[in-house]
Parts: sequence; C-alpha cells; structure tokens
Amino acid sequence: MQRAADVTATMGASTSGRGLVMERFEPHLDFIDGAAPTIGEQLLDEYLRFTAARLRPNSVLAQAFDIKVFFEVVGKAPLAVTTADVLAFIEQQRAPRHGGNVVRLADGEQGLAASTIKRRLATVSSVFDYLVARGLCERQPVPRSMSPRSRSLRGSPLIRAPKRLPQVLSPGEAAALTAALRTQRDRAMVTLMLHAGLRRCEVLGLRLSDIQLGDQRVFVHQGKGGHERIVPVVEAFFTQLADYLATERPAGSDPELVFVVLKGPRRGRPLSPAGLDEVLAGARRRAGLRHATCHELRHTCFTRLREAGMALEAIQAQAGHANLETTRIYLHLSNDWLADQYRDAMSVLADIYPPITRSEP
Repeated sequence: MQRAADVTATMGASTSGRGLVMERFEPHLDFIDGAAPTIGEQLLDEYLRFTAARLRPNSVLAQAFDIKVFFEVVGKAPLAVTTADVLAFIEQQRAPRHGGNVVRLADGEQGLAASTIKRRLATVSSVFDYLVARGLCERQPVPRSMSPRSRSLRGSPLIRAPKRLPQVLSPGEAAALTAALRTQRDRAMVTLMLHAGLRRCEVLGLRLSDIQLGDQRVFVHQGKGGHERIVPVVEAFFTQLADYLATERPAGSDPELVFVVLKGPRRGRPLSPAGLDEVLAGARRRAGLRHATCHELRHTCFTRLREAGMALEAIQAQAGHANLETTRIYLHLSNDWLADQYRDAMSVLADIYPPITRSEP
C-alpha cells in the first residue's frame, strides 16, 4: 500500500493533456554531526535513520552514497521505482566510462566493477525490503535473479561478480614493508594487522583499557557488526606499544584511544582511517611495493596461520568471522596446505589406479 501524501509530494500536474506526470527526483546527500546522513526524501531519510541504529557509521555512509547514486540515475521517488528502472540502472552502471578510453586491467571491462554494481543493488534491495515491511510498497522492484523458463532450475544472478582470491604479501614483501616503517606507533599498528589479523577500524578503535598485557591479548570492541572478541597478539606488539607510549605519544593526547596523531595541528587526537592509509602508502612507496593495504595485511596474517597448521575454527575466532564459510577462503590461499593434501590423496590412489604409461607399439 502506498501513502497518498508521499506520492503526491513527488508528483506534479501537467497541463499538456497527458494528466499527472512525475517530477524528477534529485537526491542531495547531506551530513549532520551526530545523526544519520540525509538524502532529501522522507522515506529514504527514515530508512537511513533506521539502518544507522544497526550498522557502523562507515557502513551507513556507504549505503547513503549508494542510494544517492541509484536515485540520481533513476530520477524517481522510491514508491515510483519499477523493475524496469532497476534494469536500466544496471545497464547505465555497466556502460563505458570516460568515453570508453579507460579499461580495467583486472577484467578488461569499461564500466564499473561488477562487485560495485552488486553492492549498490544490495543496498537498493535493502531499502525496498524496508518499505515492503512497513506496508508502503507492494512489491520488491529489485529482482533476486533472472528466472529461467523452467522453475526447477535456479535463476541466474543479475550481476555475476567473479570470485577472486584476495592478495597477500610474500614473506619478503612483508619484511620490506615493516622495515620501511618509521615509528614504533606505525610498527605496532602494522603488527596488529599483519600478525593478529585486526581490521583497520579495530586497530584505530583500540582503547588503552583494551590492552591485556599479562595475557598478551587485546580486547576488540569495535568488531564488524558490533561483535566483540579477545585475541592473542605476538609479544613484539607489546614491546612496540610500550616504546610508543613512552617516547612518541604526545602529552595531553586522547585519554581513551591508543593510536593518535604524532605531529601537526591534530597532534594528540585520534588517528583517522585516512591517516593510517597514508602511513601504509608511505611505507609501501619506500619499500617499492605495488600493493599492501590494511586488508591485505589481514589476509596475509590468516593465510600464514593456516599454512602453519592453525585450525580453521581457530582462525575464524581470531578473525571475528560470523560464518565459517567466510574463513574457508584461506584454504585456497594456503598453497602448501592444498599441495600436501593433494600429495597425500594421490599416494593412496597410486595403489588403486596404476600410473598412465606409454604403451609400446
């Protein structure tokens, strides 16, 4: 069911003889301190306020941007969106960018990456799930799949995003990166990601009270989805942390968070995600590396732990994964583990199936 007042607010009367026509909806993304971002449309703003209570701030901002992009392309208010609009949006997102002169090296495509389009569709689908649940929209305009003729078969996805293995650093690359770090603060942060697998937001959200020196563990309270966990960390981190607190951390710094800015006008204030990215970018440049992001350090950590024989369930707990299936990616990244499993299996099969040899004429 649709609210007449909402629909009327986004429609205007035409005197061209065609009756009632839509006015083009132009979203405007605004940020308000201490509140959810707004789009400039009542239902969308209500959705963002609703989701702000469930998601982390960065996730809310990402959803707000995805919503803005969708409605900029569609140009309609939420209750007027149809499946045809969604399909047209997909086509527009896959269209060549910059006059077709730019091609991604990863997949040879000229439009946006399939993963980006898929994420935006997931956000839009969530918006309409919310409207349907409230009884404001009769049906979900974002199709789950393109249904085949036979109902016994599964439909094909709207966007087929290739599943690529995440990049990890080789031991030499990891050593070069850590050698290029200039402060104990930077070494401590990288150690948390490279040797304990913490996410960027978890490192930056670490509080002084979260350090459990006696047990050599840290309490992660800023985990993904609001989940908390306690994880062990290598001894080197606590040495680096002690040096940083004793010799580098400015006096009068933020009394709660561990990692703060060391120089400049924001000296002593909490380090931002952009600040940590800048630290890594500088070290990457000095080490001559082409890749080494925060998340790649995390992937490297769990790949090496799996190669060393750590159980998958233990890696799941260390990583803070809600689903073990998410952790299984490290089975594919651990080449030594796969090779050992394959050789063991083939040694058994060798007694059952003789090796294929060249037959004599």
